[in-house]
Amino acid sequence: MPHILQLDPHVADLIAAGEVVERPASVVKELMENAIDAGADALTVEIQHGGMSLIRVTDNGCGIAAAEAETAFLRHATSKLRTEYDLEAIGTLGFRGEALAAISAVSRIELLTRTAEEDLGAALSLEGGAVVHREEAGCPQGTTMVVRDLFYNTPARLKFLKKDAAEGAACFAMVQRVALSHPEVSVKFLRDGKQELLTPGNGQVQSALYAVLGRDMALGFTPVKGSGEDMSVSGFVSLPTCCRGTRGYQHFFVNGRYVKSRTMTAALEEAYANQKMVGKFPGCVLHLTTRLNAVDVNVHPTKQEVKFGSDKKVFDAVYYAVKSTLEADRTRPSLQVKPPRPAEGGRPAQSPLCPAEPAPAAPAYREMTLEEFRWTAERPAAPLPLHDFTAPRTTGAAPAAPAGNGVSGAPISIPQSAGADTHIRPAEAAPVPAESGISAPPTSAAPHARTDDRARPAESAPASGAPISTVRPVGADAHIRPAEAAPDQPVGAAFMAARPAGEPSAPPSEEEPWRMAGEEPWRMAGEVLNTYIIVEQGDKVLFIDKHAAHERLNFDRMKAEGYQPMVQALLEPVVFTPPAEEGAALLAQLPLLGRFGFEAEDFGGGALIVRAAPSDVAAGEIPDVLSELAGRLLTGGSADPGAARDALLHTMACKAAIKGGQRNSPAELLKVAQAVMSGAVKYCPHGRPVAIELTRQQLEKRFGRA
Repeated sequence: MPHILQLDPHVADLIAAGEVVERPASVVKELMENAIDAGADALTVEIQHGGMSLIRVTDNGCGIAAAEAETAFLRHATSKLRTEYDLEAIGTLGFRGEALAAISAVSRIELLTRTAEEDLGAALSLEGGAVVHREEAGCPQGTTMVVRDLFYNTPARLKFLKKDAAEGAACFAMVQRVALSHPEVSVKFLRDGKQELLTPGNGQVQSALYAVLGRDMALGFTPVKGSGEDMSVSGFVSLPTCCRGTRGYQHFFVNGRYVKSRTMTAALEEAYANQKMVGKFPGCVLHLTTRLNAVDVNVHPTKQEVKFGSDKKVFDAVYYAVKSTLEADRTRPSLQVKPPRPAEGGRPAQSPLCPAEPAPAAPAYREMTLEEFRWTAERPAAPLPLHDFTAPRTTGAAPAAPAGNGVSGAPISIPQSAGADTHIRPAEAAPVPAESGISAPPTSAAPHARTDDRARPAESAPASGAPISTVRPVGADAHIRPAEAAPDQPVGAAFMAARPAGEPSAPPSEEEPWRMAGEEPWRMAGEVLNTYIIVEQGDKVLFIDKHAAHERLNFDRMKAEGYQPMVQALLEPVVFTPPAEEGAALLAQLPLLGRFGFEAEDFGGGALIVRAAPSDVAAGEIPDVLSELAGRLLTGGSADPGAARDALLHTMACKAAIKGGQRNSPAELLKVAQAVMSGAVKYCPHGRPVAIELTRQQLEKRFGRA
C-alpha cells in the first residue's frame, strides 16, 4: 500500500514550474509583466536560440531592494497582495508570487537590480532555485533578469519543445502582445543580436499598432470607441476589405491584460456579419476597460483566460462599438499607385515628413545617346497590343537593316515641346519589327509553337502602364520567357485551355444530351445564382457547386506526379508581415514553397518577401494564400511533410478555382459538369460534397403532386 508523504520542496517547485513555464515564451511573458508592474516605461527583451540558451529582460522600473532580492525567488512571495480581499480586485498583471520561483527551478538565473533609494544594487546568481552567488554591484535603477539554459535539469521537457525558430517566434508574439497592451511602454526586442521590434512608447495605440503589424496592415485599421454598462471599449479594428484568412490578427485586452475570450471574439465577428468575405476574419486591437471586481483573472495558470461577471454586457459593449464604427465608415478601397523608384544615387522618394520640391520646368531640348536616338527613330507612332499583332502582309522582302548610321557617337539633342514627357520608356515599345524573324503562327499550328526565342527583343515590352510579368516553369534549366498578353476572357479560361486529345473543339448546345461511358444521358440546363450548375439526368436534377468542383480538379491536377507550376516573376516583390507564429511556420516550409513556385525569403522584422509566385495565384492574393497556409500548418500540418504539402495544395487549388458569384462561359461550366458526371469529382479537398441530387419524386412531393 503506497504511503502519503510530503514532496521535497525542490520536486514541488519542478511540478509548479510545469504549470507556469511551458516554453521560453512563458518566461518572457512573466518577466515583462513583472517589469510593467514595477512601473517601467522602457523594456528590452533579448533572446538567443529561441530563448533556450538566453533570455534577458531589462527595465527601468522601481527595482528590488537588496535585502529582498533573495526573497523574491521564494514561492508565493509577492509585493502585490496583502490580504484575501485583494483577490477581489486585482489591478496588476502578476499577483501569485510563483513566476520567479518556477523559472529559477528549471534554469540558471542572474539578477541585477537597484532601487532609487540605494547607492549600490544587488547581483544574484541562482541554479535550480538555489542561490550560488551574491554581491553588491553598481548598476542603473531598474532590474535586469538573465535566464540561461532553460530546462537544463529537466531533459524530459526539452524533447517537447519545437525548433529554435518556432520558439523564437512564440517569444516574439508574446512581446508584440505586451507592446500592444501597454503602448505607454517602449518595447525593444532582439533575437540573436538582431533588432526586430521597437515601439515608441508614446501612449498611442496607433503607434504601437504600426510598429507591431507593419505599415500595410496598420493602414487597413480604423479606430473604434464605445461604452457599455460599467465598461468602455477602445482600439482599432480592420476594415471589411482588410480581413485575413486566420484569426492571428485578433488581439483582445481586458484592463491592460492580454486575454483569449470567446465572448469578445464572437461579438467582434458578429459585428462584421454580411460585411466581410466568407472565410475571412477581422483583425483588431481592442481594449476593454471595466471595474476590477467585474472580472476574475485568477482562473487559469497563465492568466490568459478570464471570467466576466456578465458575458452579455461584454458582448453588447464590443458588438455595438464595432458595429457603429463600421456603419459610420465611409471610406472606399482606393487604388494605390506607387511612384517610380528613383535611379541609384538620385533624389530619395518623397515621404510625408519631407515634402516634394517643385519640379523644374521641362527643357526645350534634352540629351540622349546614339542608341536611344536610333531606337526612337525606328519606333512606330502607334504601337499595337501584343495580342492583336499579326504579321504584316508584304509583297516583297523585309527592308534590310541600315549598314551605317553616319552619326558620331556624341550625345545629340532632340527638340520637344514644353511640358512634354521628357522620359522615353521602354514600356512604350512598338511590336516586334518584321526583320526580327517573328511571324504570325498559322491557324493549324500547335498552341505553344513559336519561332526562335532568340529573336524576340520587344515581346517583353507591353503597352505603357501595363505591368511586366514573366512566366517560367520551375527548374534550374528553365529560362524566363515574357508572358504573352491575351484578350480578356472569363474567369477560369485557363482551366479550359488544356483540352484533352479527341475532345471536340466546340461544346454541343445545351439542348444536346451528353452520354458518358456506361452512364445515362444527361443535359446541362444552365446555372443559377452564378454559383450552381444545373444538370438534368433521367428523372433527377443535380446542383453542382462549380467552385468546389473546380477546386477538386485543381487539387488533383497539382497533386499529380510530376506537376510543375508555371512561375511568374513579380515586377514588384510582395512584402508580407504575418503574425510571428504564422511567419515561423512559413519560414520552416520555404523549401516546400519553392517547389510549388513561391520564391520567398526572410525579409527581417518578421516579414517575408515574395519575388515570384505560381501563375495560378494573382499577386494581390499572395498574402491571403500564405496566411491561409500558415493557419493550416499551425493546426497540425507543419510536422508532417505530406500534410504540409497537401495544405499548400489545398490553398492554391482554392485560389485558382473559378469563384462562386462570378459569371462563366457555357464552355467552362460544361467542362466542370463533365468532370462531375464522369465520377472523377465527388468531394472538394475540404470534404464538402460538390453536388446534391433532387429526384423527380422529391420535387413533385414539394408541389403536392405525389
